[in-house]
Amino acid sequence: MSEGHDMQSGVWALQPLADMTATEFRDWQTLLEERTGVVLNERRRAFLQTNLSARMRELGVMDYATYYRQVTDGPRGAVEWSTLLDRLTVQETRFFRHRPSFEVLESYLRERLQQGVTQPWELWSVGCASGEEPYSLAISAAEVLRESEHPDHFGVTGTDISLNALSKARDGQYGARRLEQLDADLCQRYFLAQDDGRFKVVPNLAARVCCARLNVLELAKAPMSGMDVIFCQNLLIYFRRWRRREILNRLAERLVPGGLLVVGVGEVAGWQHPELIPVADERVLAFTRKG
Repeated sequence: MSEGHDMQSGVWALQPLADMTATEFRDWQTLLEERTGVVLNERRRAFLQTNLSARMRELGVMDYATYYRQVTDGPRGAVEWSTLLDRLTVQETRFFRHRPSFEVLESYLRERLQQGVTQPWELWSVGCASGEEPYSLAISAAEVLRESEHPDHFGVTGTDISLNALSKARDGQYGARRLEQLDADLCQRYFLAQDDGRFKVVPNLAARVCCARLNVLELAKAPMSGMDVIFCQNLLIYFRRWRRREILNRLAERLVPGGLLVVGVGEVAGWQHPELIPVADERVLAFTRKG
């Protein structure tokens, strides 16, 4: 989740209906944390008010307490909650965000290639937003395997809580600004320029990427296991410290022996896992599983 969020058209969208009371803010904070694990601090109060207000105006609801009851009211509330969640979780991201993480990934995959590829590699982007990270992972894997006997021996799974973000990821079309970090030859190899000035991921790369809905609070139920690579960047910052460690412990269990876990730099401090060895590169926060 990040600051970037879609604003409704018209000036009225910029004006919150009214200031939330401290109690109302606490109620919404608690609801969000209970359901998603995300903690909204006082600095993000305006962000919450603006997004709630925009949605409430569409529904003709005039106060936060009434809307809160509507969102928490049984099956009808669940549908509205899903709509609201998309407003609160629009992510601003790019291809190859934090380049050193991808350099570590590519050198890791090249080493794995030298050991011989028996099974297709399984890569997982946790909190994949609108798809830039899983497609970046796919490009890295495709580049490493390009000259090998098994150029298609990999699959990437992207998971996110937002259905809206997942539909963008599946669509695989991006504006030029999202591709700024990409070398020209990679753009040519993996994207098709569209008439509207956007770029679409080429079909044979898109076929290797699958996106699914997952709430990280429910990792215990997730079917992913035996992953060769897990990327979890720009997600943990929204959670309490104990929960970050809990999420990472669960992800560690999903790695194959020798697998790679990459976390956003500075997102967790002092976390260790008996099965994981830190990668010796101070530019990144990454671990490999013993084995």
